[in-house]
Amino acid sequence: MKKFLAIVLAMVMVMALAACGGQTQPSGGETPSTPSSGGSTTPAAPAASGKTGSVYWLNFKPESDEALQQIAALYKEKKGVDVKVVTAASGTYSQTLTAEMDKSNPPTIYVVGNANSVKDWSDYAVDLTGTPIANELNTDAYNLYDENGKLVSIGYCFECYGIIVNPDLIQKAGHSMDELKNFDGLKKVAEDIHANAATLGFDAFSSCDMDPSSSWRFTGHMVNLVYYYQERDGGSKWTECPPTLTNDYVENYKNLYDLCINNSLTDPTALATGGHDAEAEFKSGKAAFFVNGSWEYSAVSETVPNATMIPYYCGVSGEEKAGLNCGTENCWAINSMASAEDQQATMDFLVWLVTDPEASRIAVDTFGAMPYKNAQESTNKFLAAADQYAANGCYVMDWATNYQPAVDDYRAALVSALNAYNADQSAANWETVRTAMIDGWAAQYKAQNG
Repeated sequence: MKKFLAIVLAMVMVMALAACGGQTQPSGGETPSTPSSGGSTTPAAPAASGKTGSVYWLNFKPESDEALQQIAALYKEKKGVDVKVVTAASGTYSQTLTAEMDKSNPPTIYVVGNANSVKDWSDYAVDLTGTPIANELNTDAYNLYDENGKLVSIGYCFECYGIIVNPDLIQKAGHSMDELKNFDGLKKVAEDIHANAATLGFDAFSSCDMDPSSSWRFTGHMVNLVYYYQERDGGSKWTECPPTLTNDYVENYKNLYDLCINNSLTDPTALATGGHDAEAEFKSGKAAFFVNGSWEYSAVSETVPNATMIPYYCGVSGEEKAGLNCGTENCWAINSMASAEDQQATMDFLVWLVTDPEASRIAVDTFGAMPYKNAQESTNKFLAAADQYAANGCYVMDWATNYQPAVDDYRAALVSALNAYNADQSAANWETVRTAMIDGWAAQYKAQNG
């Protein structure tokens, strides 16, 4: 894991300050809209009023809710301080954060996960420079600063995403993990499993729904391969949003997307409305492949303990040396509008969370890995897979998807186009997908930047 961290750090340092339009969180959360009023940016002094502060964590990772509720109860038991954890529904973080910030008891911990969010929320964030929680970090790579050098938010975990695989089902189908080294191998295995699903008792891919709880896996994550390979062709990682994209890798996206939707438990024509639990399908052994990320390890390892992750193989030349998509948008901010007592209580809580062996164990197990000196070591095998790919000389696919302009509108148009294509996989409908992906990027960039 330390090898992987060292390799990824340089990449994330570049990505962390990137800005272009709104950007989404890894779990499908949305970038907050601009708040209606400003606030202090001065770190809170220790409470002197004698009042006991409390903590309110607005969490945007639904899959971590149970673990965070457990941490909150543990802190109350050990320290006697109330910690409220509210988890926004997938795809609603922006609206929830804006609404909660207008209340009399707003969140004291919230997420500012990208440079555009820094612009929106810097006035609502305590400057964390030199604070006890910042001093616990073992790297500055995941931190976000505003244009004046203020430390607005600090990273609390890093992640990876790709295709989760059940090796036992691959073997049961008469195949080997060694076949999954490029798109041709993946296609051969997936299509064979799908063709024999009735006999095997399981299919290739779990459901690929296009409702808000799932569509981000394909319009925010899988589409990253289009951006990443264009970025790589340019010779260096993006440091700002490009005004246009090329068509060079759209067909590679189509290769993988078609493979997923046409070799799945759910017919493509039934994906628009959602309602299928892809995670449960994978956990129960109904599917061999599950498109998702490292945050799923805790859940799927309960029933698939040897689950692993492979890259987005899509037919790009040399992809046998591809690794996983690695990065973060998980960054804590402390609300500068909260009372001094609540700010101090929040600071104390965060320091405890990343140093207490029991608490950090729970946190690491749900987040995957935490960049803090005294946090517990990661046991996440998906991150270990990323480490192994990197150790084998494979390239890390950074989160170029973070640069999507006007992310909500851009992705909504892409979902609409994909739904039309799912219903009728014609060349004309795929052209609509290409238009939404490539021309839509240019249109949203122009709308935002002139």
